[in-house]
Amino acid sequence: MEPAVLLVRVLDLVGTFVFAISGAALGVQRGMDLFGVLVLAFVTAVVGGIARDVLIGAIPPASVASWHNLVLAAMAGLLTFRFSGLFDRLQHPVQFFDAAGLGVFAVAGTQKALDHGINWPMAAVLGMISGIGGGIARDVLTAQVPVVLRADIYAVAALAGALVVVAGSGAGMPPTAVALAGIALCVFLRLMALYRGWKLPIAPPRTPGPSG
Repeated sequence: MEPAVLLVRVLDLVGTFVFAISGAALGVQRGMDLFGVLVLAFVTAVVGGIARDVLIGAIPPASVASWHNLVLAAMAGLLTFRFSGLFDRLQHPVQFFDAAGLGVFAVAGTQKALDHGINWPMAAVLGMISGIGGGIARDVLTAQVPVVLRADIYAVAALAGALVVVAGSGAGMPPTAVALAGIALCVFLRLMALYRGWKLPIAPPRTPGPSG
């Protein structure tokens, strides 16, 4: 297996496990039973990767073609369900693991798109989609506004990590170092949004007219 392909595969598996934890943790917080927690873990872990693979023509998607993603998501769900007390000690357990998964999937998605010959702007967009897809599905299934639609830095963090991969690939830098830099930037921006309150500008409220 080529190094670039191996790197994407490893990142996909890591992202699957971490994203599954974020989904399972939210399921536990919402009082779901074990089956519900496992379903939410799996959906959160694979939706972004499936969307990416369908858009770049990698059919069937890696998450469907292989059993590894299902097993990793199930393991993450079971561990989170069993040791939920440990996750409760974190200040933002769902958001913390979501940030890690966001960075890993954004980088893996961008690299895979580049490997399939996608031009760099769309490769970065596909990386962002790969990162945010699981979080959107998780939030919709738990009846809350997806975090990507709020003012918090989320999709922008994924896009920033994706652009690092694009720039590093164009400069001929080592893929592993570029991937780690992209993940680090994405996670940093997301954690700053969580712990420092970094936000995107919000549209000012509309002033009612004379007839309003």
